[in-house]
Amino acid sequence: MDSAAPKGSFGRHRKIMPFEPGSIEALREDSRQKAALLNQHVLGYGAVAEAEWAAAGIAAPDLAGMRKYRLERIRAELKRRGYAGALLYDPVNIRYATDSTNMQLWVAHNPTRHCFVAAEGPVVLFDYFSCEHLSDHSGVVDEVRPAVSWIYLYSGELTELKVRRWAGSIADLVKEHGGGNSRVAVDHINPEGVEELARLGITIGNGEAVMENARLIKSSDEILAMRRAIVACEAAMGEMEQALKPGVSENELWAELHRGNIARGGEWIETRLLSSGPRTNPWFQECSSRIIEAGDLVAFDTDLIGPYGFCADLSRTWLCGDKKPSNEQRDLYRIAADQIAHNTTLMQPGTSFRDLVERSAVPPGDCFPTRYGVLYHGVGLADEYPTLPHANDWTADTPDGVIEPGMVLCVESYIGRLGGHEGVKIEEQILITETGNEQLSTYPLDERLLG
Repeated sequence: MDSAAPKGSFGRHRKIMPFEPGSIEALREDSRQKAALLNQHVLGYGAVAEAEWAAAGIAAPDLAGMRKYRLERIRAELKRRGYAGALLYDPVNIRYATDSTNMQLWVAHNPTRHCFVAAEGPVVLFDYFSCEHLSDHSGVVDEVRPAVSWIYLYSGELTELKVRRWAGSIADLVKEHGGGNSRVAVDHINPEGVEELARLGITIGNGEAVMENARLIKSSDEILAMRRAIVACEAAMGEMEQALKPGVSENELWAELHRGNIARGGEWIETRLLSSGPRTNPWFQECSSRIIEAGDLVAFDTDLIGPYGFCADLSRTWLCGDKKPSNEQRDLYRIAADQIAHNTTLMQPGTSFRDLVERSAVPPGDCFPTRYGVLYHGVGLADEYPTLPHANDWTADTPDGVIEPGMVLCVESYIGRLGGHEGVKIEEQILITETGNEQLSTYPLDERLLG
């Protein structure tokens, strides 16, 4: 990547040129070019991450090919379901469609940045003012427009007026590129938006269904990017395990994973699921100020959004300090490890979801009441469809389907006795192949607990 400064840019110590008639647009374009070359996605992930990926023998993904593949997946799904286009607000869906980001967590709960993907036509990204440079690298965004945000934070009691302005621009896009089709798939939208689009003749459908199915089958380049994200995650886990000493707090230990992820160009972590000793049973305690003691089990779930925006969703349980594990700790660990091993072998292409869960190993009777909520779930840019419960939890509204090559699923186990002192969490990330499966996660289990 050529990192030379764009033509016409100002040096580090040069004074700002005064505005002159006709100069504003030229300065704005120079500014955009400079910012585009300095975008985090253009600069890459740095020497540490690149060295680790080289050592692991993982080639760089073809990002242009990956972006084209994703757009084709979205458009194929839109056409299959009879939509003129998709209107996306979920930042993960926007990342999938455009491979561009802007304050991902902030926009996740402040629905402002959005994107329109025409089934036959352009990709139009609605971003913050003067943020065109954030998607210049992608090669799939045809136009960037200022977003009209009608959340109460910006519009107050004038929300109705802003909704009208927003909806008018969306309706114009649908009219221009929909070929007479006025059906649009939307992933997240407030009632005011639905009502105003309906008034303008736009019918809203389920955009989550479109995007989850588009994201379901990964390309070879997506798998390369995911492998790299997992390598980065596991390197951070190694640093975290080195920091695990009696006397460290859960919060301090968890911070090591964050530090390692960010240092390698990762993006965020979705939860704070780390607990120790008696806080490991029942599961779902998030990390705290508790001081970890020698002999404690420490269990965690990474839920990590790493490089390339890919999720590395792995769980491990470690023994703190040099004490020998108790028989109970070893028993719990062995049950969890055996469940994961057995259930992984069942993950074969062509297997129905229902058949998979019916044949899966489950926790023993005194651990079943505290079981993890699911046996398997999809994963890509985040946790994704499908989510497969235990057979006992299968209900009439649980969707069935078939495991296909190119899916990536996480296999889960939590083992803790009802009313017991501690519990064990293990989770692996598995690629479904044409002939079986491949475990993408490689971080070793704790041999002391396996003994």
